[in-house]
Order: sequence, then structure tokens, then C-alpha cells
Amino acid sequence: MGDLLLVRHGETEWSRSGQHTSFTDLPLTPRGEEQAKSLVPLLAGRPFALVLTSPLTRAVRTAELAGLTGAVRDADLHEWYYGAYEGVTTDEIHRTCPDWDLWTDGGPPGADGKPGESPEEVGERADRVLSRVAGALPEGDVMLVAHGHFLRAVTARRLGLSAAEGRLFRLETGTVSRLSTEHDRPVIAEWNARA
Repeated sequence: MGDLLLVRHGETEWSRSGQHTSFTDLPLTPRGEEQAKSLVPLLAGRPFALVLTSPLTRAVRTAELAGLTGAVRDADLHEWYYGAYEGVTTDEIHRTCPDWDLWTDGGPPGADGKPGESPEEVGERADRVLSRVAGALPEGDVMLVAHGHFLRAVTARRLGLSAAEGRLFRLETGTVSRLSTEHDRPVIAEWNARA
């Protein structure tokens, strides 16, 4: 049985500033490109039964720079849909909605037709990804290259928790994390690894 590896894309302007980024397809910053390249030694020579990436440029480019080949774009690996909070920081949201919490309240629909997404909806997408991954894990390791909030929800669901419990796992840009098993139970084997 293989391990499930997670790579959060490298830094973008908005990940650096703390702005919620789902639909906005930002490129990596020069630092983000260096973060992605720095993953090569951690991943080199490791065969993967399956490599999936978010369709967004920042994730696709991270996979390329990290030396991952044969990546398949999977729409379910898209970042959490923040709706009206796209491009807005948590501090800015708290000025008008002091009790808002992404992990319990989700993202409200935006006036521009961009949907918001609840933790339960994110959990459903995470479960679909994990179902696809389950078919490849008996063949070896599987890699997911995607986004911070969504990969945290995937982690929670893999560990048997609700998607909202992804709040417990801080995930840095340009890092590798590894979910494995111990006594046939899912565990976190490595988190936020850097070269």
C-alpha cells in the first residue's frame, strides 16, 4: 500500500498577503517558483502510481517545477470556492463579520455569480478525490498537488474526520506532506516538509 503525498503550490502574491484565492488564477511569485524547485530532491526517484493536480496554473506549474511528470488535472482538486470572499483577507472579513470562520461558515455566494462553498461541500469533493486515489494506492504512492484549504480538508477526510477539522492542519506553501498508515489506520507521517 502506497502513501498519499500532498504538495501545496508555491507562493503567489495573494498567498503571501493572505487573500483568499480560489477562482483567480494567479502565477507563482519568483519565491514560489524557487519553493517548487526546492521540492525536487524530496521527490526525485520516487515513482508515483498516480499524480493529480488542480487545474489552476499555480498548482500545475508547481508540479512541473518539482519534477513531477504525467500529472492529470482534476477539477475536484480546485481550491475551496470562497465566493464573495475571493481576494479578501480574513482580517478584512472580520471587520464586517467578526464571527466568520471558513471552517464552520464556508464561503458565501458572490454577487458576480461565483459560488461559495460550505465545509460539507468541500468534504464531498475531498471524498471524491480520495475515492479516485484509493484505486491507485495499492499500486504505489499517489501525489496530489493543490491548494492549502482544500488539501487540509483532504487530510481531515483521510483521517476519518469532518472536512471542518482541516482547521487543525496548518499547511505552508511549497511543502510536501505525507499521509501513510500504521496498523491499517491512516496517519500523518510527515507534514510541511522542505528540502
